[in-house]
Amino acid sequence: MAWDFETEPEFQKKLDWMDEFVREKVEPIDLAFPDPVAPYDRRNPTYKKIIEPLKAEVRAQDLWACHLGPDLGGRGFGQLKLALMNEILGRSAWAPNVFGCQAPDSGNAEILAHYGSESQKQRYLQPLLDGDIVSCFSMTEPQAGADPREFRCQARKEGNEWVIRGEKYYSSHADFADFLITMVITDPDVPVHQGASMFLVPGDAPGLEIVRHTGLGGEPLGHGHHPHLRYNDVRVPEENLLGGPGQAFAIAQTRLGGGRIHHAMRTIAMVRSALRMMCERALSRRTQGEQLARKQMVQEKIADSFIQIEQFRLLVLYAAWHIDKGHRSEARTYIAAVKVQMAEVLHDVVRRALHLHGALGCSNEMPLMRMWSGVPVMGIADGPTEVHKVTVAKQVLKQYEPYEGLWPNDFLPTRVEEARARFADLLEAEVGNL
Repeated sequence: MAWDFETEPEFQKKLDWMDEFVREKVEPIDLAFPDPVAPYDRRNPTYKKIIEPLKAEVRAQDLWACHLGPDLGGRGFGQLKLALMNEILGRSAWAPNVFGCQAPDSGNAEILAHYGSESQKQRYLQPLLDGDIVSCFSMTEPQAGADPREFRCQARKEGNEWVIRGEKYYSSHADFADFLITMVITDPDVPVHQGASMFLVPGDAPGLEIVRHTGLGGEPLGHGHHPHLRYNDVRVPEENLLGGPGQAFAIAQTRLGGGRIHHAMRTIAMVRSALRMMCERALSRRTQGEQLARKQMVQEKIADSFIQIEQFRLLVLYAAWHIDKGHRSEARTYIAAVKVQMAEVLHDVVRRALHLHGALGCSNEMPLMRMWSGVPVMGIADGPTEVHKVTVAKQVLKQYEPYEGLWPNDFLPTRVEEARARFADLLEAEVGNL
């Protein structure tokens, strides 16, 4: 068995190109157009004028939508290569757009590719792959959060149509979306894993109502792009049922698993930026007569941050490797573990960097408070941390068996007695020689 931590030379050249390209040409867009929703506004002529030439450069490097297979215009890269790419893309809110892998469009494209009809692919998939439109994944409900067992939004069959009725909450960018992929209950009389289905819903479907616009903390009330939606008997044709009745969970887990690990990959870029800012601050600032970097408590913050980031990165890469190898059970465990660790690492590293910058770190003149606002989001998006801890625990427990009898397997009196019985002759001889 061989272990290798080196990247293929040819692919490393691509990563080097990406690193310079994102730093020189993409990151400045974040500074000029900092609105977090801007990368999703494909109708803005100014944005198109800036982004389209950059997309052309990415395509010329054969790095466009690399998560998709060649039949969809991508490279079909495995998760390990995507991890190394996303460590770079995560530095910029605009970079996933420029490289054709922006969530939720990346996952929704895979769903359409597998389950959409030819007409649906022509109408929605190709423009999505070209980066001309955006989409929405509409799952969460007001009373249920992300727990499908509490879902009330349902669809009933009427002739050759499905009629969707109910509410969805936090359907991100639905106000920009040309289509939504919506998870609803089609059979309330069976367990939810068998009774939930997914539908493709046009963004302009009659009866699809934005109840109100919801934003992230800090945005004015009534503004934002994570709407509360109401499906008022929204009718879609039979072919808009994706997969089949009761197939929503199988579809969702395929989509969400990739999304979770991609979030983790991009989080690495964010915490590395926070560590860089922390180190630069420590080397540049003096207090109480000496450089901050010479203070042992500052050194501890830097050391702890470096260690956490590297541990997290290796966990992410190991999860990606399991996915690429087709280890379904292991991949599930490690994806959940990565999801748990992601929010914790982001919390710890950004907090230290913010604290080291003092008042400046708390201000709107550094990016640290914006990073800090992402901590609770990362602990909730794509499933709350606690759910993923349960997943990890259940998968780990499968590897063990309960002990028989009253005492644990490692109960020392029993273990010592067994060991002494095994070496009884030698022990007697040793006693005899005393």
